[in-house]
Order: sequence, then C-alpha cells, then structure tokens
Amino acid sequence: MKDLIRPVIVAYDISDNKARKNVFKILKMWRLDGQKSVHECRLKKNQAQELFIQISEHINQSTDSIMIAWIETHRKILYRGLGRDSLSKNLWEWEN
Repeated sequence: MKDLIRPVIVAYDISDNKARKNVFKILKMWRLDGQKSVHECRLKKNQAQELFIQISEHINQSTDSIMIAWIETHRKILYRGLGRDSLSKNLWEWEN
C-alpha cells in the first residue's frame, strides 16, 4: 500500500515565547491553514514523523505539549460556533 497524503491536525501548548515562535515558523512551511496553536496539514506518514521530530527539538517536555492527530475523513465532523450547529439535541447520539 503506497504512502497516502492524509489530513492531520497539529496542536501545541508551548510556554516559552521563543520556542512557540520557532514551532510556528516550522508549521508555516507544512500547513494548509490554522490559527494560533492549531494547524491543519496534509502529510504522508513519513512527513508527519519528520514534522514531529522538527517540532520536538524546540519544546520542553516537562512544560510543553504537542499533538498530531490524523483526521478520519469518513467520519462526521462535529463543530460549534459560526455557521450551523452540527450536534443533535443529544450530544452523545452519533449519526451514521
């Protein structure tokens, strides 16, 4: 199976301003879009690994955190805010 390009979300919480700025610069090269500390990218598995390594070099593991999560495109996306509500009256009832 060939290495597919898949959507991924990268989120971080970095306490040091200089480190946060460095991580943001790295993500600007990889991302499609984002805001503050959450970014959307489209990556192959090896690219996600490389991005994780690049970012990890700038964070303090005792105070900071980073998360990279693959987006499952076959699942319904839940959201709130501007636009329409995607959630039913019962938040925990999932539609198929």
